[in-house]
Amino acid sequence: MNSGTGTDIRSGADIAHQSARRQDRVRELVLGALESVRRRSGEASVLDCGGGSGRLAVPLAVAGAHVTVIDISVDALAVLRRRAIEAGVADRIVPVQGDVEALPESMTSGSFDLAIVHEVLEVVDRPGFVLAGVARAVRPGGLVSILAVNPAASVIARALAGDLVAALAELRGIVAESGAPGRLAPDALAEMCRAAGLVIEATSGVGVFAELVPGARVEAPGGYEALAELEALAASRSPYRDIAARVHLLARRDAGDGSMLVSAPRNAGPDR
Repeated sequence: MNSGTGTDIRSGADIAHQSARRQDRVRELVLGALESVRRRSGEASVLDCGGGSGRLAVPLAVAGAHVTVIDISVDALAVLRRRAIEAGVADRIVPVQGDVEALPESMTSGSFDLAIVHEVLEVVDRPGFVLAGVARAVRPGGLVSILAVNPAASVIARALAGDLVAALAELRGIVAESGAPGRLAPDALAEMCRAAGLVIEATSGVGVFAELVPGARVEAPGGYEALAELEALAASRSPYRDIAARVHLLARRDAGDGSMLVSAPRNAGPDR
């Protein structure tokens, strides 16, 4: 069974649990970023790239943001509309059917306070080009939230599952093609941020241990609490964050005057 981080011998219930935990953590990071970019009026505008189903757009709208969602999937946008109506925030969400690799000019005007690029860069042909376009969509001092599958986690997962040949192939691919689509190692993402004029403020691992621990172990007395604390302590610390299933970068568009305009988000760990 494949969970996206390599060969996986856990049950479907295990995978569902870890996916839910990952989504909760990502939502927490994004909501924290939102709070740090609100304008004095309390308003905030968000661009969600590839977030058609509304997993983040709806909670952001509930929190008071105005969210523009661009997604190529008509079906995903239909799910978004339904969720927005059910949550009573349809007036705060603008769905746009389109390709993130060709953002409309209206979305690259520097008017957004926060842009979200989650699990997008590793599946497009020109990730650096896409990230540069997203960066232009954010106002100076605004934030870009980037989430990408960590190829290092795939190597570890395959090795732990006993598929050493596949683990070796994965590792060789990362070393040879660290900046290629589908193989965006954290250092390659960091270089793309710099090239796009973004300053990284925080790097977090999402799913450091949760992707590896069988659900039966987590369900033991004290298991959930211990896992939650493990994830919280490891998320912003190297080398643990470096092997997480996903890497999350929070980067700010340079204000151009030597300042970053606003403080770092309260829920992000230090980049150390």
